[in-house]
Amino acid sequence: MSTTDPTPASDGHLLGASDIRELAAALGVRPTKQRGQNFVIDGNTVRRIVRAAEVTPEDAVVEVGPGLGSLTLALLEVAAHVTAVEIDPLLAQHLPTTVAARMPGRADRFDLVLSDAMEVTELPGPAPTALVANLPYNVAVPVLLHMLATFPSIERTLVMVQSEVADRLAAKPGNKVYGVPSVKANWYADVKRSGAIGRNVFWPAPNVDSGLVSLVRRPAPVTTATRREVFAVVDAAFAQRRKTLRAALAGWAGSPAAAEQAIAAAGIDHTLRGEMLTVEQFAAIAEHKPRGPVL
Repeated sequence: MSTTDPTPASDGHLLGASDIRELAAALGVRPTKQRGQNFVIDGNTVRRIVRAAEVTPEDAVVEVGPGLGSLTLALLEVAAHVTAVEIDPLLAQHLPTTVAARMPGRADRFDLVLSDAMEVTELPGPAPTALVANLPYNVAVPVLLHMLATFPSIERTLVMVQSEVADRLAAKPGNKVYGVPSVKANWYADVKRSGAIGRNVFWPAPNVDSGLVSLVRRPAPVTTATRREVFAVVDAAFAQRRKTLRAALAGWAGSPAAAEQAIAAAGIDHTLRGEMLTVEQFAAIAEHKPRGPVL
């Protein structure tokens, strides 16, 4: 279901279309393509995101890329605490003011971190239990994977990303768009699409559609290989996705024969391609990487 025409926020503290434009004008903010800035201008949409994320009054939420605060305010309506991570100094400087003006009774539940999300290794306040974000299209996957790896306390994630990225993240083995993002996301969580978002709820309107992706944390696959070792196999398999596993993993293993040995030891057909394997199967291959030359 796509969101249709933007509507005014149903009460005074959320930001509607006119609020966003007026706030941007007052701050001298011009959204930049470089940082993938497209601000949500519809109160109904941000509340829909919060509902889809299943945020509760017990949750400590981390939000990446809060921008002018549309989603931040909707999260503060429900969550016990919200920590926003913003890379833009001007936006970061003024967001606490917006929160204090619009939701003074909840301003003490809000923290802001001025940083590139890819460099964040700790957060103020309680450990985050949920990640909710409108992620810039150009960095969505690396930011998502970094946050999941860095903050194991995150139990639930709901991100809005470019529709094609949403498809890749939620794809299952055998799907033509199944690839590196799909496998790596599945290391951390069960992943599924949670809806579509139309272009006209943003300002400026992007030239692509957006999708919601839900990730619910689950235990990592049981394996003697490290996450880094497993991800190295994944990267190698999809670097040449049209090749069979034997050929694609030759460089990783040291030779085609060594790759075939590792794949066979994992109980997998070496003539398959990477797009057919689950994260557990990639982990099994990683466990059997030859430690010496295979003749």
